[in-house]
Formats: sequence, structure tokens, C-alpha cells
Amino acid sequence: MKALKRIPYVILLIAIMLVTACSKGGGSGQTAENTNKANTAAPSPSGEEVKLAIYSTTNDKETQDLYKKIGDDYTKEHPNVTFDFQYPGPDYENIMKAKMAANDLPDIFDTHGWAIIRYGNYLEDMSQQSWVSRMTDSMKPIVTDDGGKVYALPLNAAKDGITYNKDVLDKYGIQEPETLDDLIAAGEKIKKDSNGEVTPFFFSATDAGSMAQFFDYYGTAMLISPEVNHAQELLDGTFDWSNWTPLAAKFKEMFDKGLMPKDVLTVRESDRPKLFAEGKIAFIFTGPGFVPDAQKINPDVKVGIMPVPAFNKGDTLTFSGGERFTMGVFKDSKHKDVAMDVVEFFSKPEYMKQFAEVSGTPTAMEDVTPDLGIYTEFYDKYKDVPVFPYFDRVYLPSGMWDVMQSTSAEIVGGTMTPEESSDVYKKNVERLRSQQK
Repeated sequence: MKALKRIPYVILLIAIMLVTACSKGGGSGQTAENTNKANTAAPSPSGEEVKLAIYSTTNDKETQDLYKKIGDDYTKEHPNVTFDFQYPGPDYENIMKAKMAANDLPDIFDTHGWAIIRYGNYLEDMSQQSWVSRMTDSMKPIVTDDGGKVYALPLNAAKDGITYNKDVLDKYGIQEPETLDDLIAAGEKIKKDSNGEVTPFFFSATDAGSMAQFFDYYGTAMLISPEVNHAQELLDGTFDWSNWTPLAAKFKEMFDKGLMPKDVLTVRESDRPKLFAEGKIAFIFTGPGFVPDAQKINPDVKVGIMPVPAFNKGDTLTFSGGERFTMGVFKDSKHKDVAMDVVEFFSKPEYMKQFAEVSGTPTAMEDVTPDLGIYTEFYDKYKDVPVFPYFDRVYLPSGMWDVMQSTSAEIVGGTMTPEESSDVYKKNVERLRSQQK
């Protein structure tokens, strides 16, 4: 205090003013407001060039184009950030398994229904992002664990059933079937009345999805229903896999009756939009994400959506659902902060609306009302049909999707019987569960 008394009052006052100004950012010409803006602007204020890898499971070009458009919008605001979008298609799961083993995942990636169970240990917590409070009640538990960790941004929601060519059904007088047997009968009528020009059901043995998807739908319809319910046995490992054989036998029946493409072992999923647009395919066991590509070929093609017909007579129709496309952030990404900012950017309501509309699926956000156009009447018509989680995500261990596809291909290829396929399921479920303990 004695030393301070020797300093002239004016000099002391000036010093205090300078210190105060610097503490408010005045020394650099910034106000407190400017400082806050700087903290929420470009996530890499140093101007460091950042290139983020983003992986998605989508095969639909319209959706891929939307990813790129939003990425371009982000780059306009943050010129130092660019993106490497990757769509591995049927190789996605194998690529991701290899990347998990090496702990070298993309900066942002699609969890395709496995956000918690498969990828949980690799994902950054997103519970503090603004979009979390906007999620629908049905979506929250799918991407959130009991501790409140949020694993991924759901870009849209899945309410999956069968997409069909309405022109074909109208032409041959087919009503939406109530059971799988009714569906097969409808397929036989279409094949007969079209003189074989129309293939009732699209399946491809060369891609990872279409055959496995059929079994995933009907795993629920056959085994998780009010009439017949094996949920507990599937969960605790006591399920008798001979109960799977009737479903495999129905699949073989569809093949034996010529209700699948003649070249089912070689036709590719990429051929699907053209075949659908030309009226050569009636039913497809998937959501309508491929339809925009078909509409480019035939803008007048009419499309319908229906639930999965019951397996057991008298049982309920079902949809399968959960998250569709997601964005999770790799917790060890070198650019984690930028990646988190990108996810926040993608979550804007206008982008969520576009994702729902381009994929023809419901939204995962409360504050978004997409215009689903031609699909609206069908979602309204079937608004009371229950939506069950995807069968494999709940009742099968990770890795069974490949088994579902490969055994299906062997059944139609004649190298495996339905009974043998059930035994393969049993052995692989046990093997994969033992590896994951």
C-alpha cells in the first residue's frame, strides 16, 4: 500500500482502465458480444484445413445428393471444412467392423440401427446438442441409453413395410393382402395374368439387403406377435430354431413358384428402380427410398405403401421401425469438435424436413412436419398399425445380418434346405453371442 501511494492518482486510474478494458476483450477491439459470436462461429478459428469423412448406408442417389447439398451449405459458412462422403452399400458392415477393430472409424458415420448395441463404445455423447429436446418420444429411447447418453442424430425415422407398384396392383385387381399366404396368392395371380411379364417380388442374392430384409420383417410377424410370441426365448437363448423353418419354407415356396426374378442370383439392387418404373416388379420388401430414382425413369409411376401382412392367420399387420439414417461422431476423431458442429448443422429443421421427404419416411423430430406427398395417404390409412423394432436389432446378435442374407441365397440356389438354414441360424447365434460376452 505504501508503494501505491507513490504512484500519481491519474496514472493509477489509467492503469485500472486499461486492465478493465483488456478483461472485456477491448485490447483486441472485441466486445463481450463479439467474443461469444467468435466462440460459436467457425469451429476451426485458426483456419486449419479440415476434411471430414462421413459414411452412410443409403443407396438412394436422391438422399446422397441431399447429404452433399447440406455439406456444401456448411462449407459456405466454414470454407476451411470439406467433406469426403462415402456410401459403401452392401460392404458397409464389413468395412465398419474392420474399422472398429482398428479403432479408426470415420469422423461421422451412420449407425443404421446399432447406435447403442454395436457402436456405443465408439461414439461421442451428443446429449448437450440442441436437437435432443426436439426428438419424438418414440425415437428418444432408440438412440438414448439409461444414463442419458445420446449416441446419434436420427436424420429420419423408419416405418418400414412393403412398397408396391400401384399401377400393377390396379391393373390385375389385387387388394392389399392381409397374410403372407394372401400375398403369395396375389403374386401367383400377377404372374399368371401378366403372362410372366411382371415379377411379383423383387429379391437380389448379390446385395446385402433384400433377402435379409424379408426375413427380418417376418421374424417379427411370425415370432413376436399376439398369436405366437417367442420373444423371451429369443432373448434368453432357449429358442428352438426349428420354429424358424416354416418361414424359410415359405421363402423357398416363393422361389419355386417363380415369383422372384429369374436372375435372382445375379440381379443387382441397382436394377430395382428401373424394373419398378417399367412396371416389371409388383412388390418390394423395403421402404420407398428408391422411388425418386424410379420416378426419374417414369415420372407417372404410381406407388403404394403397405404394412407387412401377418404370418399367422388372424394376427395383426406390422411395420418395422426405428431410426433410418443417422449421424454419430467417432469419439476419437482428430476433428471431433468440428464433427459435432457439423451434426448440429445437419439437425436444422429445414434439413430434417428434407431428409424425411426425400426418403419418403416420417421425421424423428417434433418440430418438423414433412410433406410426404404420395405417401401421406398410406401413413394416415395405417396410422394405427403397430411399429415393432427391427427383429435383428433386438433378438439377434451383431453379425447375423450377413447370415440372414447368405442362407437365403443358398436356399434359392438349391444348396441349403429350409431345415438346414434353421440349424445354421442356431449355430451362428450361439457363436456370435459367445464372441460378444
